[in-house]
Amino acid sequence: MHDLVGDFLTEQPDGADGVEVASCPHTVHSRDSKDLAVPILAVSPASWTSFVELAAS
Repeated sequence: MHDLVGDFLTEQPDGADGVEVASCPHTVHSRDSKDLAVPILAVSPASWTSFVELAAS
């Protein structure tokens, strides 16, 4: 499996809690920014888009 450690994007001001996201052609990977021991969640781009649209509404 591709090592995603360097590919995660983080945008939390002042160390606030958040989610880190890495995108590959067929999968979007996300993880807790504060607890890296938690497994990475991998979903399809369509599922991620639906989640983001729901969270933004």
